[in-house]
Amino acid sequence: MTYPVRPRDAATLVAWRRGAAGLEVLMGRRAGRHRFIPHHYVFPGGRVDRRDFAAPVASPLSPEVQAKLCASCPPRLAHALAVAAARETWEETGLALGDPERPDLRHLDYALRAITPPASPMRFHARFFMVEAAHLAGELRGNGELLDLAWRPVAECLALPIVDVTEYTLRRIQEGSLSGARPVLFSFRRGKAVAT
Repeated sequence: MTYPVRPRDAATLVAWRRGAAGLEVLMGRRAGRHRFIPHHYVFPGGRVDRRDFAAPVASPLSPEVQAKLCASCPPRLAHALAVAAARETWEETGLALGDPERPDLRHLDYALRAITPPASPMRFHARFFMVEAAHLAGELRGNGELLDLAWRPVAECLALPIVDVTEYTLRRIQEGSLSGARPVLFSFRRGKAVAT
């Protein structure tokens, strides 16, 4: 009997801004060499590293966001997840939440968590954070992990090659029902995506 792979903790940052065509988000295409969803467009992010647990920050998560996260994980992991979202965004896009070595986490919101399907050979338990572009500093540049990196209108992103949780996130942004709401769990039951 084959048992599902245990999901690894990961974090994603959905950066957004208001553009001429409405809301825009920052996305890039995963390179073909990646084992996990190659050639798909994603938000910046990646798995939690050991160093993220003790990483210094300029300011912590707001008490409200900390409480949302801690409904499903311990405070130490909540810190590591937020740091991982900031670190991965800096590494993949050149944009930082303040100082890359001491990120400013107070402007992050926590929107949803998603668990990769049990049948997948690589699994992640990803937490999706959101931040307005005004709180990011730096010059947009990729490090090769995300190709075709750009700010795009949400409607345009929905036409790109994306996975179901990305589509769900984009549609909630389009509706204005994601930021500030109770975090959603996006998972799979009997092979079907379920948001609860």
